[in-house]
Amino acid sequence: MTARCDALVNQATHFPARLGQVLQERRAHKDDLLRVLERPEVPLHNNGRESDIRGYGKVRQISGSSRSASGRRGRDTLASLKKTCRQLGVNCWAYLKDRIRGLGRMLWLAALIRQRAAQESAARSAEAVPA
Repeated sequence: MTARCDALVNQATHFPARLGQVLQERRAHKDDLLRVLERPEVPLHNNGRESDIRGYGKVRQISGSSRSASGRRGRDTLASLKKTCRQLGVNCWAYLKDRIRGLGRMLWLAALIRQRAAQESAARSAEAVPA
């Protein structure tokens, strides 16, 4: 695939200059474009990340922006916390109450993320081992 990519982006063209610019750009980003060959778990699109910020965009459009930098930071932090909790299957309100009250009954989100990553890594390793 790398050789085919090199052949494609290094070809001479007799078309308008724009095509040459596009090929030059592809040449510059070849390693990024071929990363999926080394790491097949890397998605080929960013649709997941786009949907992560969709809720924030809706709120901003409806209510406008905050009046202060600290207000924006607070809103962004809570939006990020809510989305992370949802992705991890954690009740955000229960998590917030646990943290604010200092109960420590729930795992930190960072620990849950590490735990999930380890489980996914183990599952990928198990799939890679031939039976």
